[in-house]
Amino acid sequence: MGQLGSVFTMVLMLAVFYLVIFIPENKRKKKYAALLNNLKVNDEVLTKGGVMGKIINIQDEYIILESGPDRTRIKLAKSGIGTVINLNTNEAVEKK
Repeated sequence: MGQLGSVFTMVLMLAVFYLVIFIPENKRKKKYAALLNNLKVNDEVLTKGGVMGKIINIQDEYIILESGPDRTRIKLAKSGIGTVINLNTNEAVEKK
């Protein structure tokens, strides 16, 4: 009977671990994938590296940002986008 109790405890700990770690991570990944799929030309974005710019072209895996007063163009992987800035409210939509 003692072995059954320790097996049950181990299964319970694994279930709690799954609920605490994997489910929130999957939700975060889905939300981030939706953010990347909803990118549009003229969206203001903040990259993971801290560069803020406006999207001027979207390709399959890359985007082209225009940033700064000199209108410098940067080719960036879509996965480098950290945040999309909502121009109407000047608030950031987090990638979480």
